[in-house]
Amino acid sequence: MAKLKTVYFCRNCGAESAKWVGRCPACNQWNTYVEETIAPIKSGSTQGMSLSTAAPQTIESIEPGKMTRAKSGMEELDRLLGGGFVPGSLLLLGGEPGIGKSTLALQVALMSDKKILYVSGEESPEQIKLRADRLSVKNPNCLVYSEVNLEQVINQFERIRPELLILDSIQTLQTNLLDASPGSVSQIRECAGRLLKLAKTSHVPTLLIGHITKDGTLAGPKLLEHIVDSVLQFEGDHHHTYRILRSLKNRFGSTAELAIFEMEADGLHEIKNPSELFLNRYSEPASGVAIASTVDGTRPFLIEIQALVSSAVYGTPQRTATGFDNRRLNMLLAVLERKAGFNLGAKDVFLNIAGGLKVQDTATDLAVACAILSSTFDRPLDNHTCMAAEISLTGELKPVIRLEQRIAEAARLGFKKIVIPKLKKDLPSYKDIQLIPCSKLEEATRVLFRKEA
Repeated sequence: MAKLKTVYFCRNCGAESAKWVGRCPACNQWNTYVEETIAPIKSGSTQGMSLSTAAPQTIESIEPGKMTRAKSGMEELDRLLGGGFVPGSLLLLGGEPGIGKSTLALQVALMSDKKILYVSGEESPEQIKLRADRLSVKNPNCLVYSEVNLEQVINQFERIRPELLILDSIQTLQTNLLDASPGSVSQIRECAGRLLKLAKTSHVPTLLIGHITKDGTLAGPKLLEHIVDSVLQFEGDHHHTYRILRSLKNRFGSTAELAIFEMEADGLHEIKNPSELFLNRYSEPASGVAIASTVDGTRPFLIEIQALVSSAVYGTPQRTATGFDNRRLNMLLAVLERKAGFNLGAKDVFLNIAGGLKVQDTATDLAVACAILSSTFDRPLDNHTCMAAEISLTGELKPVIRLEQRIAEAARLGFKKIVIPKLKKDLPSYKDIQLIPCSKLEEATRVLFRKEA
């Protein structure tokens, strides 16, 4: 019988130690070491990639192979991946419990017309059948297998030879080569390594679902994120129906993309036009509302920014922002007071990004400032005017990236005017929308709040 031994692994980087240490010497993180009981690799087993007899060659002599991507059946997911699943790629999908990871994976399995092996270590086949009936999508080539043993999964994979392998989840898998419990650092590391070898040798794309910790990072060693080809993060608020899928790592495409879905009773629905999702067109202009043209990754869309300003009756003014950086809100209030002459020191300011979206784009600065002023003076802004400009500490309007794409998106949605920073270069002429270039915050406010604006 193999002799058991106790070792300590760092959950962050996977470093190994014979004893517990408070601070990992490899990644300098505190309290990340966990104890695991393991046994030596059993005789006759092999690890890692198989040895190759090919000799090293120069880059110029390598012939580029033809890479045909497999479509997932969901246009937004294909765009996020760079065009679809790459043969032999290993993908990791993470997110909070109940956010919709398993629903998305099952939809991919059912919406495709290819032979797919869906392996679940968390749900029984009957539970998966209930979810499939709710999704109202059928794929007769989708095979469901409930198993946590990696060797059994590999045997079924070699027997079936699917065109896509989905595993839910990597934390439930365990291999007979180790005596550690499922979800441990050593089990995740060993299972991920063998699945990587399986994907590369069979040229079958493999999708892994991963759990996350309480601080929002993917559970298991950091090595897991380095092994896989792509890391997808599912984000969203349980109080809203919208979900955002981001690409944190992608060896075959850009990471500057996102996909937006709406969770309904029959599964996730793709949102192909997010601007219409986050905009509420009012029949009459409302005070405290401004429209900003923002960009997330390479995708432009327009969002509604809502502000409410009232007198501070409890002494210390409150400054609360939902979906926007609170520190940046305080900075913009200071610029409005110091550079533009608006007295907001004794006012409560509440800011909200409509639709539950979290915005980090600095091009929304001008819209935030104008929404605050609109609520302060109860002066509504024009319904057909939007803006895209960053505000500096001096009160100047700074240029923003992808300005032409923002303007084109605003024109497509029917806006007549857009306030932008003054640029040294000339922009193309737009017949459907009027460009209003401004150099300072005071100039923009005069233009936006005059009666004929």
